Amino acid sequence: MGVTRCIALLGGSFDPVHSGHVALAGYFAKLLFPDELRLLPAGLPYQKQALTASAAQRIDMLRLAFGGFAVPVAIDDQEIRREGATYTIDTLRALRAQLGDDVSLAFLIGADQLQKLHTWKDWRALFDHAHICAASRPGFALDPAHVAPEVAQEFMRRAATPGQIRSTPAGLAYLAVNLAIDISATQIRAALAEGRSVASLIPAGVLDYIERQHLYQKN
Repeated sequence: MGVTRCIALLGGSFDPVHSGHVALAGYFAKLLFPDELRLLPAGLPYQKQALTASAAQRIDMLRLAFGGFAVPVAIDDQEIRREGATYTIDTLRALRAQLGDDVSLAFLIGADQLQKLHTWKDWRALFDHAHICAASRPGFALDPAHVAPEVAQEFMRRAATPGQIRSTPAGLAYLAVNLAIDISATQIRAALAEGRSVASLIPAGVLDYIERQHLYQKN
């Protein structure tokens, strides 16, 4: 059975969504030409502290950030609806069961996630259900200074071209090292709490929404 569609998946707390998220998705939209970008806002990420913005606010911000995106965008709230901690492996299993085996699923991550990938629940099993596509800044490499050896080994063993990723359902890896964006939601929240400008780090519509909702301000 051949692959009929390619869907790019971007998960995250999106607390708040920022220009790095949009740039990561945009980079792989140009590389993979996916038929859809599916955004997966987290419910209770097990490796992070409690979220500041509500689920509804994070979804509103995603709609603003990705309005007019290069490919069709869908927001999938299954992780928000799921009770308990959020694990990517559970989400990918559910998506594969829902979408079938004739769809290429490309799970997009940044360098910060790639560096922690070996700590994720059943991380090797992610490849059973999706490809993993990572993008990082220039100078990043699959070496012990940047990535756990077991992750580097899997990425090198599964390395593929964008065309191969588009035409197969799962199991491959891609690392891009020319996305020179390094933005942290933690830093953005701290700057907003201190009243510093973050206009260069957040899409304008999202920043306007944050200000109108009085999000991330000190009490």
